[in-house]
Amino acid sequence: MRIAILGATGSIGVQALEVVRELRGRGVEVQVVALAAGRRVAELCEVAREFEAKAICVLGEAEAERARALLPSHVEVLWGRGGLEELAAHPEAELVLNAVVGAAGLRATLAALSAGKRLALANKESLVIGGHLVMERVHLHDQLIPVDSEHSALWQALRGISPGEVEKLWITASGGAFRDRSPEELERVSPREALSHPTWNMGPRITVDSATLVNKAFEVIEAHWLFAMSYERIGVLLHPQSIVHGAVELVDGNWIAVLSTPDMRIPIKYALTYPQHLPPPPRDFSLIGRDLEFREVPTGRYPAFEAVLEAGIAGGTAPAVANAADEELVAAFLAGKIPFTAIAEGLRSVLERHVPMRSPSLGDILAADSWARAETHRWMTQRFGPTIGHERRVDESDDG
Repeated sequence: MRIAILGATGSIGVQALEVVRELRGRGVEVQVVALAAGRRVAELCEVAREFEAKAICVLGEAEAERARALLPSHVEVLWGRGGLEELAAHPEAELVLNAVVGAAGLRATLAALSAGKRLALANKESLVIGGHLVMERVHLHDQLIPVDSEHSALWQALRGISPGEVEKLWITASGGAFRDRSPEELERVSPREALSHPTWNMGPRITVDSATLVNKAFEVIEAHWLFAMSYERIGVLLHPQSIVHGAVELVDGNWIAVLSTPDMRIPIKYALTYPQHLPPPPRDFSLIGRDLEFREVPTGRYPAFEAVLEAGIAGGTAPAVANAADEELVAAFLAGKIPFTAIAEGLRSVLERHVPMRSPSLGDILAADSWARAETHRWMTQRFGPTIGHERRVDESDDG
Protein backbone atom coordinates (compact mmCIF):
# COMPACT_ATOMS: atom_id res chain seq x y z
CA MET A 1 0.00 0.00 0.00
CA ARG A 2 1.38 3.40 -1.02
CA ILE A 3 -0.08 6.32 0.90
CA ALA A 4 0.04 10.11 1.15
CA ILE A 5 -0.66 11.81 4.47
CA LEU A 6 -1.91 15.40 4.46
CA GLY A 7 -1.67 17.09 7.85
CA ALA A 8 1.20 14.82 8.86
CA THR A 9 2.27 16.82 11.93
CA GLY A 10 -1.21 17.21 13.42
CA SER A 11 -2.91 14.91 15.91
CA ILE A 12 -4.37 12.51 13.32
CA GLY A 13 -1.28 12.62 11.11
CA VAL A 14 1.07 11.79 13.98
CA GLN A 15 -1.13 8.88 15.05
CA ALA A 16 -1.37 7.68 11.44
CA LEU A 17 2.43 7.53 11.28
CA GLU A 18 2.40 5.54 14.53
CA VAL A 19 -0.02 3.11 12.88
CA VAL A 20 2.27 2.83 9.84
CA ARG A 21 5.21 2.00 12.10
CA GLU A 22 3.12 -0.64 13.88
CA LEU A 23 1.97 -2.17 10.58
CA ARG A 24 5.51 -2.31 9.29
CA GLY A 25 6.56 -4.01 12.52
CA ARG A 26 3.93 -6.67 11.80
CA GLY A 27 5.30 -7.19 8.29
CA VAL A 28 2.58 -5.24 6.47
CA GLU A 29 4.02 -3.42 3.48
CA VAL A 30 3.14 0.29 3.72
CA GLN A 31 5.06 2.98 1.87
CA VAL A 32 4.60 6.67 2.68
CA VAL A 33 5.22 8.40 -0.65
CA ALA A 34 4.07 11.94 0.20
CA LEU A 35 3.59 14.11 3.29
CA ALA A 36 2.11 17.57 3.87
CA ALA A 37 2.10 19.94 6.83
CA GLY A 38 1.97 23.67 7.45
CA ARG A 39 4.64 25.47 9.45
CA ARG A 40 6.23 22.56 11.32
CA VAL A 41 8.96 22.18 8.76
CA ALA A 42 11.63 20.48 10.87
CA GLU A 43 9.15 17.93 12.19
CA LEU A 44 7.83 17.21 8.70
CA CYS A 45 11.31 16.81 7.25
CA GLU A 46 12.28 14.42 10.02
CA VAL A 47 9.42 12.03 9.22
CA ALA A 48 9.97 12.52 5.48
CA ARG A 49 13.52 11.26 5.92
CA GLU A 50 12.38 8.41 8.18
CA PHE A 51 9.79 7.16 5.68
CA GLU A 52 11.79 8.10 2.56
CA ALA A 53 8.94 10.17 1.17
CA LYS A 54 9.26 11.26 -2.43
CA ALA A 55 7.42 14.57 -2.05
CA ILE A 56 6.32 16.96 0.66
CA CYS A 57 4.19 20.11 0.81
CA VAL A 58 4.42 23.00 3.26
CA LEU A 59 2.48 26.20 3.85
CA GLY A 60 4.44 28.82 1.91
CA GLU A 61 7.55 29.64 -0.07
CA ALA A 62 9.62 30.46 3.03
CA GLU A 63 8.78 27.09 4.56
CA ALA A 64 9.64 25.41 1.26
CA GLU A 65 13.10 26.96 1.28
CA ARG A 66 13.70 25.71 4.82
CA ALA A 67 12.54 22.23 3.81
CA ARG A 68 14.85 22.10 0.79
CA ALA A 69 17.79 22.82 3.07
CA LEU A 70 16.84 19.90 5.33
CA LEU A 71 16.00 17.24 2.73
CA PRO A 72 17.91 15.33 0.04
CA SER A 73 17.72 16.98 -3.38
CA HIS A 74 15.63 14.17 -4.87
CA VAL A 75 12.67 14.94 -2.55
CA GLU A 76 10.17 17.17 -4.34
CA VAL A 77 9.14 20.16 -2.23
CA LEU A 78 5.78 21.78 -2.97
CA TRP A 79 4.03 24.63 -1.19
CA GLY A 80 0.73 26.43 -0.93
CA ARG A 81 -2.77 25.44 -1.99
CA GLY A 82 -1.65 24.36 -5.42
CA GLY A 83 1.07 22.20 -3.94
CA LEU A 84 -1.36 20.56 -1.54
CA GLU A 85 -3.73 19.70 -4.38
CA GLU A 86 -0.84 18.32 -6.43
CA LEU A 87 0.30 16.19 -3.51
CA ALA A 88 -3.25 14.89 -2.98
CA ALA A 89 -3.19 13.62 -6.56
CA HIS A 90 0.36 12.22 -6.37
CA PRO A 91 0.66 9.56 -9.10
CA GLU A 92 2.24 6.97 -6.80
CA ALA A 93 -0.24 7.29 -3.93
CA GLU A 94 -2.97 4.65 -3.87
CA LEU A 95 -4.62 6.02 -0.72
CA VAL A 96 -4.67 9.61 0.54
CA LEU A 97 -5.27 10.34 4.22
CA ASN A 98 -6.62 13.89 4.43
CA ALA A 99 -6.02 15.02 8.01
CA VAL A 100 -5.76 18.71 7.20
CA VAL A 101 -7.82 20.76 9.65
CA GLY A 102 -9.98 23.53 8.27
CA ALA A 103 -11.62 24.62 5.05
CA ALA A 104 -8.33 24.27 3.18
CA GLY A 105 -8.86 20.51 3.21
CA LEU A 106 -11.77 20.69 0.77
CA ARG A 107 -9.59 21.42 -2.25
CA ALA A 108 -7.31 18.52 -1.37
CA THR A 109 -10.27 16.18 -0.99
CA LEU A 110 -11.63 17.16 -4.40
CA ALA A 111 -8.19 16.77 -5.99
CA ALA A 112 -7.69 13.28 -4.54
CA LEU A 113 -11.13 12.05 -5.59
CA SER A 114 -10.85 13.61 -9.05
CA ALA A 115 -7.57 11.72 -9.49
CA GLY A 116 -9.35 8.46 -8.64
CA LYS A 117 -7.61 7.96 -5.29
CA ARG A 118 -9.10 6.08 -2.40
CA LEU A 119 -9.57 8.73 0.29
CA ALA A 120 -9.35 8.21 4.05
CA LEU A 121 -11.13 11.35 5.20
CA ALA A 122 -10.38 12.96 8.55
CA ASN A 123 -10.98 16.52 7.30
CA LYS A 124 -14.57 17.05 8.42
CA GLU A 125 -14.81 20.44 6.71
CA SER A 126 -14.74 18.74 3.31
CA LEU A 127 -18.21 17.32 3.89
CA VAL A 128 -19.49 20.07 6.17
CA ILE A 129 -18.94 22.91 3.71
CA GLY A 130 -18.84 21.05 0.39
CA GLY A 131 -20.65 17.75 0.84
CA HIS A 132 -22.43 17.88 -2.53
CA LEU A 133 -19.17 18.64 -4.36
CA VAL A 134 -17.39 15.76 -2.59
CA MET A 135 -20.04 13.08 -3.03
CA GLU A 136 -20.52 13.74 -6.75
CA ARG A 137 -16.86 12.76 -7.20
CA VAL A 138 -17.18 9.46 -5.31
CA HIS A 139 -17.66 6.77 -7.94
CA LEU A 140 -17.09 3.59 -5.88
CA HIS A 141 -18.83 2.63 -2.66
CA ASP A 142 -15.51 2.27 -0.84
CA GLN A 143 -13.61 5.13 -2.47
CA LEU A 144 -14.21 7.40 0.54
CA ILE A 145 -13.50 5.85 3.94
CA PRO A 146 -14.37 7.95 7.01
CA VAL A 147 -11.72 8.25 9.72
CA ASP A 148 -13.73 10.00 12.45
CA SER A 149 -14.45 7.36 15.08
CA GLU A 150 -18.21 8.00 14.86
CA HIS A 151 -18.46 7.72 11.08
CA SER A 152 -16.05 4.81 10.96
CA ALA A 153 -18.33 3.03 13.43
CA LEU A 154 -21.45 3.75 11.38
CA TRP A 155 -19.70 2.78 8.15
CA GLN A 156 -18.75 -0.59 9.65
CA ALA A 157 -22.15 -1.17 11.27
CA LEU A 158 -23.93 -0.52 7.97
CA ARG A 159 -21.94 -3.13 6.02
CA GLY A 160 -24.41 -5.67 4.69
CA ILE A 161 -27.43 -3.62 5.79
CA SER A 162 -29.86 -2.37 3.14
CA PRO A 163 -31.18 1.22 3.41
CA GLY A 164 -34.73 -0.03 3.97
CA GLU A 165 -33.65 -1.85 7.15
CA VAL A 166 -32.39 1.34 8.83
CA GLU A 167 -34.65 3.29 11.17
CA LYS A 168 -32.08 5.80 12.43
CA LEU A 169 -28.36 6.46 12.79
CA TRP A 170 -27.01 7.45 16.19
CA ILE A 171 -23.79 9.37 16.82
CA THR A 172 -22.43 9.54 20.36
CA ALA A 173 -20.92 12.55 22.13
CA SER A 174 -18.93 12.67 25.33
CA GLY A 175 -20.42 16.06 26.19
CA GLY A 176 -17.01 17.70 26.34
CA ALA A 177 -15.19 19.38 29.19
CA PHE A 178 -18.24 21.23 30.55
CA ARG A 179 -20.95 18.59 30.33
CA ASP A 180 -21.59 18.79 34.11
CA ARG A 181 -21.32 22.59 34.43
CA SER A 182 -24.34 24.82 34.94
CA PRO A 183 -25.13 27.46 32.28
CA GLU A 184 -24.17 30.16 34.81
CA GLU A 185 -20.70 28.65 35.28
CA LEU A 186 -20.00 28.66 31.54
CA GLU A 187 -19.65 32.46 31.54
CA ARG A 188 -16.47 32.11 33.60
CA VAL A 189 -14.73 29.01 32.19
CA SER A 190 -11.18 29.44 30.91
CA PRO A 191 -9.50 28.23 27.71
CA ARG A 192 -7.33 25.92 29.82
CA GLU A 193 -10.45 24.27 31.25
CA ALA A 194 -11.99 23.96 27.78
CA LEU A 195 -8.92 22.09 26.53
CA SER A 196 -9.20 19.45 29.27
CA HIS A 197 -11.28 16.90 27.39
CA PRO A 198 -12.49 14.07 29.64
CA THR A 199 -11.82 11.15 27.27
CA TRP A 200 -10.05 12.19 24.04
CA ASN A 201 -6.69 13.81 23.31
CA MET A 202 -7.25 16.12 20.34
CA GLY A 203 -6.21 19.45 18.84
CA PRO A 204 -7.36 22.77 20.36
CA ARG A 205 -10.20 23.70 18.03
CA ILE A 206 -11.87 20.30 18.00
CA THR A 207 -11.55 20.08 21.80
CA VAL A 208 -13.40 23.38 22.23
CA ASP A 209 -15.91 22.26 19.57
CA SER A 210 -16.52 19.18 21.71
CA ALA A 211 -17.32 21.39 24.69
CA THR A 212 -19.86 23.41 22.65
CA LEU A 213 -21.01 20.26 20.81
CA VAL A 214 -20.40 22.11 17.53
CA ASN A 215 -18.21 19.20 16.55
CA LYS A 216 -21.18 16.87 16.90
CA ALA A 217 -23.35 19.11 14.71
CA PHE A 218 -20.62 18.95 12.08
CA GLU A 219 -20.63 15.16 12.40
CA VAL A 220 -24.38 15.04 11.80
CA ILE A 221 -23.83 17.04 8.59
CA GLU A 222 -21.06 14.63 7.59
CA ALA A 223 -23.29 11.62 8.23
CA HIS A 224 -26.05 13.19 6.14
CA TRP A 225 -23.72 13.24 3.12
CA LEU A 226 -21.79 10.02 3.77
CA PHE A 227 -24.83 7.82 4.26
CA ALA A 228 -27.44 9.70 2.20
CA MET A 229 -29.62 9.97 5.29
CA SER A 230 -32.11 12.74 6.08
CA TYR A 231 -31.39 14.90 9.11
CA GLU A 232 -34.43 13.69 11.04
CA ARG A 233 -33.01 10.14 10.85
CA ILE A 234 -29.66 11.06 12.45
CA GLY A 235 -29.61 11.43 16.22
CA VAL A 236 -27.03 12.35 18.86
CA LEU A 237 -26.69 10.64 22.23
CA LEU A 238 -24.63 11.90 25.14
CA HIS A 239 -22.38 9.02 26.17
CA PRO A 240 -19.76 10.11 28.73
CA GLN A 241 -17.67 6.92 28.52
CA SER A 242 -16.87 7.32 24.77
CA ILE A 243 -16.93 3.54 24.31
CA VAL A 244 -19.82 3.26 21.83
CA HIS A 245 -18.91 5.46 18.89
CA GLY A 246 -21.92 4.98 16.66
CA ALA A 247 -25.00 2.79 16.37
CA VAL A 248 -27.54 1.83 13.73
CA GLU A 249 -31.12 1.41 14.90
CA LEU A 250 -32.91 -1.10 12.67
CA VAL A 251 -36.60 -1.09 11.80
CA ASP A 252 -37.17 -4.35 13.72
CA GLY A 253 -35.92 -2.90 16.99
CA ASN A 254 -32.41 -4.33 16.87
CA TRP A 255 -29.38 -2.07 17.25
CA ILE A 256 -25.91 -2.60 15.80
CA ALA A 257 -23.22 -0.67 17.67
CA VAL A 258 -19.43 -0.44 17.36
CA LEU A 259 -17.51 -0.31 20.64
CA SER A 260 -13.85 0.36 21.29
CA THR A 261 -11.60 2.23 23.67
CA PRO A 262 -11.32 5.96 22.79
CA ASP A 263 -8.21 5.63 20.64
CA MET A 264 -8.11 7.26 17.21
CA ARG A 265 -5.47 4.80 16.02
CA ILE A 266 -8.22 2.16 15.77
CA PRO A 267 -10.30 3.90 13.04
CA ILE A 268 -7.12 5.19 11.40
CA LYS A 269 -5.77 1.65 11.11
CA TYR A 270 -9.04 0.39 9.67
CA ALA A 271 -9.06 3.14 7.05
CA LEU A 272 -5.49 2.30 6.04
CA THR A 273 -6.01 -1.48 5.94
CA TYR A 274 -9.62 -1.68 4.69
CA PRO A 275 -11.28 -4.12 4.14
CA GLN A 276 -9.20 -6.01 6.70
CA HIS A 277 -9.37 -5.72 10.49
CA LEU A 278 -5.79 -6.36 11.56
CA PRO A 279 -4.79 -7.35 15.11
CA PRO A 280 -5.27 -4.50 17.61
CA PRO A 281 -3.17 -3.44 20.61
CA PRO A 282 -3.67 -5.51 23.80
CA ARG A 283 -7.31 -5.60 24.92
CA ASP A 284 -8.46 -3.67 27.97
CA PHE A 285 -11.79 -5.16 29.05
CA SER A 286 -11.84 -2.95 32.14
CA LEU A 287 -12.68 0.02 29.90
CA ILE A 288 -15.29 -1.65 27.71
CA GLY A 289 -16.82 -3.51 30.63
CA ARG A 290 -17.93 -0.41 32.51
CA ASP A 291 -21.55 0.69 32.90
CA LEU A 292 -22.48 2.64 29.79
CA GLU A 293 -24.72 5.71 29.97
CA PHE A 294 -26.78 7.24 27.18
CA ARG A 295 -29.10 10.22 27.11
CA GLU A 296 -30.41 12.53 24.45
CA VAL A 297 -29.02 16.04 24.11
CA PRO A 298 -31.12 18.38 26.29
CA THR A 299 -32.80 21.14 24.31
CA GLY A 300 -31.19 24.51 25.00
CA ARG A 301 -28.18 23.05 26.83
CA TYR A 302 -25.86 23.36 23.81
CA PRO A 303 -27.00 26.44 21.83
CA ALA A 304 -23.99 26.39 19.47
CA PHE A 305 -24.83 22.79 18.53
CA GLU A 306 -28.40 23.81 17.72
CA ALA A 307 -27.27 26.78 15.60
CA VAL A 308 -24.86 24.71 13.51
CA LEU A 309 -27.35 21.87 13.09
CA GLU A 310 -29.89 24.39 11.78
CA ALA A 311 -27.24 25.60 9.32
CA GLY A 312 -26.75 22.03 8.12
CA ILE A 313 -30.46 21.59 7.55
CA ALA A 314 -30.60 24.95 5.72
CA GLY A 315 -27.81 23.68 3.46
CA GLY A 316 -26.16 25.57 0.64
CA THR A 317 -23.53 27.98 1.94
CA ALA A 318 -24.88 28.04 5.51
CA PRO A 319 -22.59 25.23 6.79
CA ALA A 320 -19.55 27.02 5.32
CA VAL A 321 -20.56 30.17 7.18
CA ALA A 322 -21.02 28.18 10.41
CA ASN A 323 -17.63 26.54 10.06
CA ALA A 324 -15.76 29.79 9.34
CA ALA A 325 -17.52 31.70 12.11
CA ASP A 326 -16.76 28.91 14.57
CA GLU A 327 -13.06 28.92 13.65
CA GLU A 328 -12.80 32.64 14.32
CA LEU A 329 -14.84 32.55 17.53
CA VAL A 330 -12.89 29.61 18.95
CA ALA A 331 -9.61 31.39 18.15
CA ALA A 332 -10.81 34.51 19.97
CA PHE A 333 -11.94 32.46 22.98
CA LEU A 334 -8.63 30.61 23.22
CA ALA A 335 -6.82 33.95 23.01
CA GLY A 336 -8.84 35.19 25.98
CA LYS A 337 -10.68 37.81 23.92
CA ILE A 338 -14.26 36.57 24.35
CA PRO A 339 -16.06 34.37 26.90
CA PHE A 340 -16.96 30.78 26.12
CA THR A 341 -20.66 31.60 25.83
CA ALA A 342 -19.93 34.12 23.06
CA ILE A 343 -19.14 31.26 20.68
CA ALA A 344 -22.81 30.27 20.52
CA GLU A 345 -23.95 33.88 20.56
CA GLY A 346 -21.67 34.83 17.67
CA LEU A 347 -22.60 31.78 15.62
CA ARG A 348 -26.27 32.59 15.92
CA SER A 349 -25.75 36.25 15.02
CA VAL A 350 -23.62 35.57 11.93
CA LEU A 351 -25.90 32.82 10.64
CA GLU A 352 -28.96 35.04 11.05
CA ARG A 353 -27.32 37.64 8.78
CA HIS A 354 -26.54 35.11 6.05
CA VAL A 355 -28.86 34.17 3.20
CA PRO A 356 -27.77 30.68 2.05
CA MET A 357 -27.02 30.11 -1.62
CA ARG A 358 -28.37 26.82 -2.92
CA SER A 359 -26.08 24.31 -4.72
CA PRO A 360 -23.00 26.54 -4.39
CA SER A 361 -19.89 26.15 -6.49
CA LEU A 362 -16.45 25.91 -4.87
CA GLY A 363 -16.02 29.64 -5.51
CA ASP A 364 -19.35 30.38 -3.81
CA ILE A 365 -18.32 28.31 -0.77
CA LEU A 366 -14.98 30.09 -0.46
CA ALA A 367 -16.68 33.48 -0.82
CA ALA A 368 -19.14 32.56 1.94
CA ASP A 369 -16.20 31.47 4.08
CA SER A 370 -14.49 34.85 3.63
CA TRP A 371 -17.71 36.77 4.29
CA ALA A 372 -18.33 34.81 7.49
CA ARG A 373 -14.86 35.54 8.87
CA ALA A 374 -15.22 39.26 8.23
CA GLU A 375 -18.75 39.29 9.64
CA THR A 376 -17.62 37.39 12.74
CA HIS A 377 -14.90 39.95 13.45
CA ARG A 378 -17.36 42.78 12.87
CA TRP A 379 -19.71 41.20 15.40
CA MET A 380 -16.94 40.62 17.96
CA THR A 381 -15.77 44.22 17.62
CA GLN A 382 -19.29 45.54 18.11
CA ARG A 383 -19.97 43.19 21.01
CA PHE A 384 -16.64 43.34 22.87
CA GLY A 385 -14.85 46.42 21.57
CA PRO A 386 -12.09 47.21 19.04
CA THR A 387 -9.34 45.41 20.99
CA ILE A 388 -10.48 42.02 19.66
CA GLY A 389 -8.24 42.24 16.59
CA HIS A 390 -7.75 39.45 14.11
CA GLU A 391 -6.33 36.46 15.90
CA ARG A 392 -4.64 33.73 13.90
CA ARG A 393 -7.32 31.12 13.37
CA VAL A 394 -7.11 28.05 15.56
CA ASP A 395 -7.59 25.73 12.58
CA GLU A 396 -4.30 24.02 13.42
CA SER A 397 -2.79 25.34 10.22
CA ASP A 398 0.57 24.31 11.67
CA ASP A 399 -0.65 20.77 11.17
CA GLY A 400 -0.90 21.08 7.41
